[in-house]
Amino acid sequence: MAQKNTNPSVFSYVDWTTIVIYLLLVAAGAVSIYAASYDFDHASIFDFSEFSGKQIRWIGLSLGVGLVLLLIDVRVYENYAYLIYVAILILLLVTIFIAPDTKGSRSWLVLGPMSLQPAEFGKFATALALAKLFSSYNFVLNASRKNYVKALLIIFLPVILILGQNETGSALVYLSLFFVLFREGMSGLILFAAMCAVVIFVVAVKFTDSLLLGIPVGQAAVFVMIMTIMVGMLAIYCKRIDAARNVFLWFAGTGILVYILGAFGIEVPGTYYFLSAITVACVYCIVLMLHTKAHRIMITTASVVTAVMFLFSVNYAFTSVLQPHQQMRIKVALGIEDDLLRAGYNVNQSKIAIGSGGLTGKGFLNGTQTKLKYVPEQHTDFIFCTIGEEEGFIGSAAVLIMFVVLIFRIIAIAERQPGAFGRVYAYCVASYLIFHLAINIGMVIGLCPVIGIPLPFFSYGGSSLWGFTFLLFILLRIDAARRERPSY
Repeated sequence: MAQKNTNPSVFSYVDWTTIVIYLLLVAAGAVSIYAASYDFDHASIFDFSEFSGKQIRWIGLSLGVGLVLLLIDVRVYENYAYLIYVAILILLLVTIFIAPDTKGSRSWLVLGPMSLQPAEFGKFATALALAKLFSSYNFVLNASRKNYVKALLIIFLPVILILGQNETGSALVYLSLFFVLFREGMSGLILFAAMCAVVIFVVAVKFTDSLLLGIPVGQAAVFVMIMTIMVGMLAIYCKRIDAARNVFLWFAGTGILVYILGAFGIEVPGTYYFLSAITVACVYCIVLMLHTKAHRIMITTASVVTAVMFLFSVNYAFTSVLQPHQQMRIKVALGIEDDLLRAGYNVNQSKIAIGSGGLTGKGFLNGTQTKLKYVPEQHTDFIFCTIGEEEGFIGSAAVLIMFVVLIFRIIAIAERQPGAFGRVYAYCVASYLIFHLAINIGMVIGLCPVIGIPLPFFSYGGSSLWGFTFLLFILLRIDAARRERPSY
């Protein structure tokens, strides 16, 4: 009698729901690329001389890559995670020196008839290394500062190398991994600080023309925000209602005094008032901390001082660190300048295209803005405007819903993993997707500066498609091992 097979293949355990969503997204992406690049010559979607045909070829190769990734033993990904990570770092470093200059960036390796961007493959390698670190014996992120240093080193090494390629957009994607650190125990104060930094930068840059108390409105608004945060942290984070009340009364009282002095013609420079008021409040907190030994009060004080220092560094960073084209993109995104013929042209035409689509769209291949090539890069970074124009709000919403379903599916996969390796890797994949989706859509509708972030599975290009295929199918293989070997 033939022996019964008691060792089912990996395909018996793989999450087919995720694969179906993946197939729907890449198929919709190929159709969208065909619509974006269609120029009335009646070329077939499968014509390999067209962008759509080339993308279909990339999709076919991606499916082959995905199959291979599923067949590899899951222990390979864990045992060789650091080796894969180091190999990709070396590739990123070599790319800086051997890649040709492409629009000011040295991030593309030319391999015969095709070009690949190593930064896209750095994503899965970094995710594997981070997952390997967190799955190490007795590793707890909050156990020591050394553990934080290790995690941050894994994240920032590829960021530094990609910045060396002058590819800012791809480098920023890796910062989304801070959400993974938050899931694994990082204090929410760090995410709150990052959010405050963004708000301070935006407000300080945007509102610089008009004055209040002799200083730019943006600077005054940030000072008020810092004061509010200080009172809030004392009350909520430090649980010192009495200290919060005293600081609030100090800020309010000195503010009223400045107003009264101004009414009598005695002008108090705004910068002097805000700095002196915050300084006295910080000194009060330091004295209170020394008396009560409450370290959270010191954290609050240090946060306020750091915020003030960051505020005064914003102008220098914006004018001296950022390049002119980056400054213009930020100004256009913030509505400071229009520049409709240069930096703001893509975004303006994209918004026109999406707005003209209405509820149901103009119909497949009937978009005027995209067919007449008013939107540059409409088959790559601005592919979503084609969807908005031809499929309207309904089609755009359907695409976003598919992405949201995929992201929630990945989070569900993460939470059902028995170990840290699979959980951390899954959250890395979800973080990458959330960042790409939010920034790309934000670019297209004018909410974010244009930084060259593709829409996953939709934007034309083999590197992006392969990069996300690697991410997703390695995750599926890790998840399948959960049921294939319950002890994994």
